[in-house]
Amino acid sequence: MNPRLIILIVIGIINLIVAVICFILKLRRKDNAAITTFIVMALCPVLGPLFYLLAFVFRVLFFREPVDLEGVVFSKDKYKGVFRSQEERESNLISVEEAIEITNNKDLRRLMMNVVQGDIKNSLQSILLALNSEDTETAHYAASVLQDALNEFRMTVEKYRKQLRENDGKDFSFAAEAVEYMNGYLEQKIFPEVELKSFVYIMETFGQTVYDRDPYMLENSMYEAICMRLLDIKDYDNCELWCTRGKEYYPNLLSSYTCQLKLYFNMHDSEKFFKVVDEVKNSPVVLDRETLELIRVFC
Repeated sequence: MNPRLIILIVIGIINLIVAVICFILKLRRKDNAAITTFIVMALCPVLGPLFYLLAFVFRVLFFREPVDLEGVVFSKDKYKGVFRSQEERESNLISVEEAIEITNNKDLRRLMMNVVQGDIKNSLQSILLALNSEDTETAHYAASVLQDALNEFRMTVEKYRKQLRENDGKDFSFAAEAVEYMNGYLEQKIFPEVELKSFVYIMETFGQTVYDRDPYMLENSMYEAICMRLLDIKDYDNCELWCTRGKEYYPNLLSSYTCQLKLYFNMHDSEKFFKVVDEVKNSPVVLDRETLELIRVFC
């Protein structure tokens, strides 16, 4: 028999065996291209298997990480609608302070509606001013919105307190969250004096709970918040305690010094005030305009 023919037969048999093995492997992996791969490798001896071998090598060398198609999946969950801006409403957005100066009741009511349709959490103090409006409808609407916001705040605080009472002692992250949440409302000074004082001490309780577990769980802004709210109710002793704590754990931040400066400014304690000023001068902290103005006024 011709040796060349024998070589061709051997190559054909080996090629067929390789094609069958690849076909079986792809079937086990439930690859839909199993039949196509078998046909190409069987009808194109040597070249067919070589093509798939090179494709496999290139995929391993250059495409090791799987392609992330999450961002291109066509799903309603991924859809984000883009709506036209409300040009008339947005062009009329102004501060409540300016709105209550308007004498036209119709315009005043429309502007108040535009203001409260947004996120009113940080605008409660401004809405409080609208209670003094001569337009009774505007004042009534402002009172209604303010009352709803305050009731929601009271309910949320009570939920935090219940969570604190029922806590198993393992996780106090919610207490730090409560400090930040309460400060957002209390710093606007929208509560009566008695109620404000009560909420400030509740806020301090949450802070103390976190502090006892891990002082670093309280961020610098939280130490500052507790200090400022205690200063609002003129509890200078506790305020000084928290100022000292904040400075101890965050010594190289401006707010650690400004809390003390504001405290001693309100206490009219010049000795401690200038002692803190000297400490600031010897620290790497850079004073901002507000702090410099505070020092200038005190001097």
